[in-house]
Amino acid sequence: MALSHCLFSICFFVSCFASFTVAEFQKLHHPSSKNDRSISFLVVGDWGRQGSHNQSEVAFQMGRIGDKLDIDFVVSTGDNFYDNGLTGINDPAFEESFTKIYTSNSLQKQWYSVLGNHDYRGDVEAQLDPMLRKADRRWLCMRSFIVNAEMVEFFFVDTTPFVDQYFASPNIHTYDWRGVVPRKRYIANVLKDLESALKESKAKWKIVVGHHAIRSANDVDFYINGHDHCLEHISSNDSPLQFLTSGGGSKAWRGDAQGGNGDGVHLFYDGPGFMTTPCVVIFTVHIQRQVWDILQGNLILGDAACCERK
Repeated sequence: MALSHCLFSICFFVSCFASFTVAEFQKLHHPSSKNDRSISFLVVGDWGRQGSHNQSEVAFQMGRIGDKLDIDFVVSTGDNFYDNGLTGINDPAFEESFTKIYTSNSLQKQWYSVLGNHDYRGDVEAQLDPMLRKADRRWLCMRSFIVNAEMVEFFFVDTTPFVDQYFASPNIHTYDWRGVVPRKRYIANVLKDLESALKESKAKWKIVVGHHAIRSANDVDFYINGHDHCLEHISSNDSPLQFLTSGGGSKAWRGDAQGGNGDGVHLFYDGPGFMTTPCVVIFTVHIQRQVWDILQGNLILGDAACCERK
């Protein structure tokens, strides 16, 4: 991503840490319920502000578009609760920033969420706790996992531990690294398991979801992230890989950053919003990307992000 504060490379291979073992990514199944086998979903990131900073407006438009597209689920790219995650499983912020905000009927679907750096500033285990699923059945957050949607497979990756500055220069922030340290071993295992899962995947489309932007990825069609408080689409110069940023779930940059002029940049929008990505699977697969201007409720971009794959 041209504007990311925390760019890092993920090359989906492991060498010196190959001897470490850890449980493989948990795989969930979410088959299409539609006759044409299509999968439609919304992507939103950097949102949990108890309705402020346009979060409620974003949620309203998500509900409207979600109903129009008959979505199957919602993808959250992290930073689910500002400013410092949750304090525990009973933190009222969960209800005030999630349950009471995303109330439209179309949004009463499964939410698949990854953790962002702000989530690690609180009780990170709280967001992973099954008790939150009992409080709101839509909620599902894990560190790294897979969602198999038949022709399309999603690989959710915990990217925050990859960023050096959170360990070397945390400033005034405190991060909850339970389950992550020793860090090198954790990162090596994530990369090893991701590489293995990508190689074993039979899906025609492979989409990786993480909170932070990356520079490169192998054997992946799309990389979707948040963290940057904007909406952005960039094509890789070296491969068919498409980078999509959806980090405008509440407080957006809106003039605080410059972008949109680099090579491969198809879209840069610094206002609040979200993305929709219907994946239509009939004889071929088409993936279309749509970006919505929340305050006006208008489609500001809608086109094919990738050509068909037979």
